[in-house]
Amino acid sequence: MHAGGGEQHTHPGSPLPRLLPRASSRRCFLVAMQPATLVPVLLLLFSDVGVCQLRPPWIPQWPVQRIPVVLPQQTEEKPAPRFLSPARLEVTSPCGLECHRQAPTPTYWDLRDFLSYETLHSNGSLMETKVGIYGYKLADLHAPAGRTRAKRQVYGHDSRFSIVGQDFLVNYPFSTAVKTSTGCSGVLVGVRHVLTAAHCVHDGKTYVKGAQKLRVGFLKLQQRSPAASNSSSGPTPSDKMKFQWIRVKRTHVPKAWIKGKGNEIGMDYDYALLELKKAHKRRYMKLGVSPAARQLPGRRVQFSGFDNDRPGQLVYRFCAVTEETYDLLYQYCDAQPGASGSGVYVRMWNRQRRSWERKIIGIFSGHQWVDHDGVQQEFNVAVRVTPLKYAQICYWIKGNYMDCRRG
Repeated sequence: MHAGGGEQHTHPGSPLPRLLPRASSRRCFLVAMQPATLVPVLLLLFSDVGVCQLRPPWIPQWPVQRIPVVLPQQTEEKPAPRFLSPARLEVTSPCGLECHRQAPTPTYWDLRDFLSYETLHSNGSLMETKVGIYGYKLADLHAPAGRTRAKRQVYGHDSRFSIVGQDFLVNYPFSTAVKTSTGCSGVLVGVRHVLTAAHCVHDGKTYVKGAQKLRVGFLKLQQRSPAASNSSSGPTPSDKMKFQWIRVKRTHVPKAWIKGKGNEIGMDYDYALLELKKAHKRRYMKLGVSPAARQLPGRRVQFSGFDNDRPGQLVYRFCAVTEETYDLLYQYCDAQPGASGSGVYVRMWNRQRRSWERKIIGIFSGHQWVDHDGVQQEFNVAVRVTPLKYAQICYWIKGNYMDCRRG
């Protein structure tokens, strides 16, 4: 077995004669079974191992593309925030899907303004940074073709899965999910960096209560007593979860969210990057540019977060992307407040590395309530990682644009 997730083959005429991804020669299927057995099998199907049979399929591959450059140009100090507003776990917008699609194409100067950002330090000081954009064509700002999205309905059952057992919780990819002290979720994207939703730290007007002393929680499994360990090999009520917290050193928020004040522009930029005061020592997930929905495996995305209705539990879900704009993904994933800020990811074949690779392609913004002709409609929305957003977030993480040229 190859360490990168592939298998050795000598299949004649194959485009990869020596190394093929597992999914290129197998078809995964699900058999009828009891609910207690169904959840582990579903987790296997979305991990590196599956229940499969042979077939010659299409392989979902990460696109190779050149990333533009977003560089800081000017920094100035701003008045310190007052941290008076409570954190919002749900977002309201007057602009729905068609509104986003009909919005005018931003100019180069608009994009510079949107991608400029504020940095909040743990001592309460605030800095604003203006950026320059290089190597980007405005013609690239087009929405992928997608299907017409039906109005979201109330579903008959809850499609979420609570992840239990130390083998899953403390191992990749579930171990990349974290919780913020303001009540949201996040995902590890660097040795000291967490990606989350902007509305978890800033309400569009000012920074929320707790943003200055923001902490990130890592879910850990407390060891059972020896007696409990000898009585059962699986998780029991004695297996209790707790969070280990690390303070945040800096918080980066794009100006488009701040200037948008939660409106149609701001929704496209509902993301923030948190820099921790010390390394977390866990494996993190790489950032990737979001492909078109038709290029995703089964048009599906996955994410894990800490939904408020299941306290102390990590909740996993996967679902199909039903519609998209250039900046947003619309999907049917069941979620509750608290899941906002989760990293939306997919697993695809990396041709250069010859291995399967998971990457973050979006940030779950949450249930967005849209006022359409006086009628409230609910949408599940994730903010896409576009080439420009990738360039900005990657620079925040790396501090060097040369390490961010390929997504």
